[in-house]
Amino acid sequence: MIVQNAPADVLSDVLRLMQAQTLCSARLVARGAWSIRFQPPDTIKFNVMTAGTCWIRPDGPDGPDGREAPRRLDAGDCFVVVRGGFVLASAPDLPPVPAAQVFQAPGGEANVNAGNGVPGAAGDEVRFLGGSVRFDRLDGGLLFDLLPRLLMIPGDVPGAAPIGWLLDQLDREWRAGGVGSQLVCNDLLRLMFVHALRTHLSEHPPQGANWLAASLDSSIGRALGAIHAEPCRNWTLAELAGIAGRSRSSFAAAFRERVGIPPIDYMLRWRMRLAATRLRRGQEPVSTIAASLGYLSDSAFSATFRRIMGVSPVRYRTGADKAPASDRAAAIKD
Repeated sequence: MIVQNAPADVLSDVLRLMQAQTLCSARLVARGAWSIRFQPPDTIKFNVMTAGTCWIRPDGPDGPDGREAPRRLDAGDCFVVVRGGFVLASAPDLPPVPAAQVFQAPGGEANVNAGNGVPGAAGDEVRFLGGSVRFDRLDGGLLFDLLPRLLMIPGDVPGAAPIGWLLDQLDREWRAGGVGSQLVCNDLLRLMFVHALRTHLSEHPPQGANWLAASLDSSIGRALGAIHAEPCRNWTLAELAGIAGRSRSSFAAAFRERVGIPPIDYMLRWRMRLAATRLRRGQEPVSTIAASLGYLSDSAFSATFRRIMGVSPVRYRTGADKAPASDRAAAIKD
């Protein structure tokens, strides 16, 4: 019997660490002329358009952000709001009403018709399904700090084909409302969110020196995958260079250029990120965590943890709920 392990996937690793969970929670049906302002969310907002055409514009602190023009949404498109408020409207210049005024009915349903406080001419029906992506507050920045505030994924780009099929299933499931429907809708939205991320990264590769950009590099990405597949292994520069198919000097220079830090530093920081998450979420002894991450002594682990995270493992665990921003950024973001 041949057993083949799935290849290491850095993005999946980070999403698991963040405990990213999707909740399909809202449906919007709008007719005529309408405009709705959504306040900055405390989660990631993910929405898919099932019918019609409308416009979205990012909102600034004191109203529409003039630096970004309104953008058109068509049936099959989806968008991800990473941070900041936004306005959805049947036309770009209509005055908006607050979303709280619209989403008052139980069950996350909202129906908007021309004449309910939003002036303008009648238009075609627009339908949305939406939800949120919740994540660990200390680990979420690993991914979302590297993304733009608004991700637009057109339904007609090559990588979006699976989203269209999933959208049909989600729309049908939401309408049917059968046994277990909420769980099915949540899982379908989760799959759509991951496909949306994939498509965005394919169409708009991330820039700068960071793990996300590096993970898409065919050479450096293999080395990152190896580190994530076996974080407890004491990788050497020569081993990682061999996996990347480069000489040691070429690999070290390329890794630092793409990721922003040397390979061994990345390995140590990822280990400490894993350790910090386990310290916050559970009651495992420090010695157990240390051994599982390749350390032969608690003191060696504690010294590395203190150097990277700024405090000892014990102090980190007791103060995790009040961890400063510097702790959140310490591991692999920079």
